[in-house]
This record gives sequence, structure tokens and C-alpha cells, in this order.
Amino acid sequence: MAKGSVIVRPERCKGCAFCVEFCPPRVLALSPAFNAKGYHVPELADPEKCTGCDLCGMYCPDFAIHGFRFPKPAPTAG
Repeated sequence: MAKGSVIVRPERCKGCAFCVEFCPPRVLALSPAFNAKGYHVPELADPEKCTGCDLCGMYCPDFAIHGFRFPKPAPTAG
């Protein structure tokens, strides 16, 4: 399975939680901390299960989050 992560831009987030709701592997949760606007921002609750599919970014109306996949390791000759 592909592995990945997300980047969150807290200053853009309005705490709508669309990213959390539509995350297929269910790895996102709203942080108990607040951003400068007073909203809870998403965080990776289970980073090992993130696939980097970027559905969180596709559903985010404010472009506050996006997912990315880690590059696959190069095969070793041997």
C-alpha cells in the first residue's frame, strides 16, 4: 500500500472537518488546539496509515490541507 502524509496550513483552516469526514483510511482528527481564528485544525491521528491519496485536499474548500505520497524506494540491484 502507498504511504504518505499531509501538510496542513492552519491559518487557512476554518474547522469544517470535511477532510476528517472524507478521509478513506480515517487517519485525520481535529486537533484540540486552536488556530489564530479560533478553529480546530486537522492533524494526523494515525500517520502510519496515511496513503497520501489527497482526498482531504480535494474536499477542502479553503485549500488548507493536501496529501502527498512518499516516493517508492528504488529497487536494489543484486
